[in-house]
Amino acid sequence: MKQLKHVHPLGWNILIGTIFGRMATSMSLPFLAIYLTQVKGVSAAMTGTIIAVSSLAGILSSFYGGYLSDKLGRKKVLITSIFGWVFVFIGFGAADTVLAFFIMNALNGVCRSVFEPTSRALLSDLTEQKNRLLIFNLRYAAINVGVVFGPLLGIYLGSAKTTSPFFIAAIIYALYGFSLLITFMKTSHKTETKEAARISFREAVHVTRKDKLLLLSLVGIILCITGFSQLTSTLPQFFAMSPDIKDGAKTFSILLSLNAVTVLLIQYPIVRAAKNHPPIFSIILGNLLVGLSLFSFAFAHSIWLIALVVILFTVGEVLLFSMMDVLIDELSNPEMKGTYFGAMGFTQLGNVIGPWIGGVLLDAYGISSPAAVFSCLMLVTLSGIPVLFLVKKEMERKTEASVLNQQAHI
Repeated sequence: MKQLKHVHPLGWNILIGTIFGRMATSMSLPFLAIYLTQVKGVSAAMTGTIIAVSSLAGILSSFYGGYLSDKLGRKKVLITSIFGWVFVFIGFGAADTVLAFFIMNALNGVCRSVFEPTSRALLSDLTEQKNRLLIFNLRYAAINVGVVFGPLLGIYLGSAKTTSPFFIAAIIYALYGFSLLITFMKTSHKTETKEAARISFREAVHVTRKDKLLLLSLVGIILCITGFSQLTSTLPQFFAMSPDIKDGAKTFSILLSLNAVTVLLIQYPIVRAAKNHPPIFSIILGNLLVGLSLFSFAFAHSIWLIALVVILFTVGEVLLFSMMDVLIDELSNPEMKGTYFGAMGFTQLGNVIGPWIGGVLLDAYGISSPAAVFSCLMLVTLSGIPVLFLVKKEMERKTEASVLNQQAHI
C-alpha cells in the first residue's frame, strides 16, 4: 500500500510498540478479575471496584495529560508516562493486598490515560489529513495483533493464579520506552506549534466545555464503552463462576484471542465500507451490535454459541473503535489536538460504570439469573443511541450552516 510509505518513523515505532505493549497488558491485566476473586477471595463488587478505579483515575488525569502534551511537547509526556508505567507493572507483580492492587490499578489508569491521547495526537501530527483514517486503524490493528497472543501467553504463564507476568510486562514496556527515546533522537520532527504553547489550561477547559458536539459525543461514547467494558470485567467473572462452562479462565482467554483475530480479519472490509459514511453512523451501529450481543450471552451455553456471540460483539467493537479517533480528530481544533484527545479520557467513565454495574448485578442476581444480568447491561448500553443521534443531527446542522455561509459569500 503506497500510503504506508508516508508513515513517519515515530509512527512505526508507536505501531510496533503498541503490538508488544498490548500483548504485555493482555497477558496480565484481563486475568486480574479472576485472580482477585478465585485466588484472593475478593467479592465480585470489590473486584469490579478495583478494575474500575483504573478508568476513574484516567478520567481525572487524561484531559490534563493531553493538555500537557500540547503545552510541553509530545516527547516529554510520552517518555515520562511510559517509564512510569514500567514501575506500575513492577508494583502489580509485588502486590499482595486489596489496597495494593487498588493503588496500582489507579496508577495504571493515570499512565495509560496520559500516554494514549498523547500518542494519538502525535500520530495525527505526523500524518496528512487524507491518511489519518489509515494510521488510526493501523494502530487499532496493532492493538489487536497484541491481544491475539497476549491472553494465550497469560494462560501459559498462569496469569489467573499469579502476578508474576506483570514483571514481564514491565520489561516489555521498558524496551518500548527506550526505543521511543532512540527514535526521537534520530528524528528532528517537532510536533509542537506556537499557538498550542500559548494556550492556558483554563482556556483549554473553556474551549472544550463550550463545544456542544464534543460534549454530546463524549456522553454517547461513554455509554458505548460501558457496554464494551463487560468483555474484560463482568464476562470473565461470569465464565469463571458458571457451572455450564468448564475451565472459565481458559475459555475466557480463548475468547479474547478469538475477539482479536476477528478484529484483524474483519477490520479492513468494515472500515472500507464505513469510510463512505460519517464516523458517527458507524459508532451508532456498533453500539447497537454490542448491546444485542451482551443480551445474547445470557442464552449462549455452548462454546460454539459463545464464540458466535463474541464475533457479533467484535463486529460492533470494530465499528465503534475504528471511527472514534477519526470523529475526535474531525471535531478538534488543530492547535489543541492533544487536549481534544485528552478529553476522550472522560469516555473512560464507561469503564468505571461498566465493571461496577456488572459486579453489582452479579452479586444481586447471581450466576443463576444471567438473563436479568445481561438484559440490564444491554439496556444501559443501548441508551447511548439517542445521544449519538443528537450528535448526528448536530453535525448535519453544522454542515448545512457552513454550506449556507459559503454560498452567502459567493
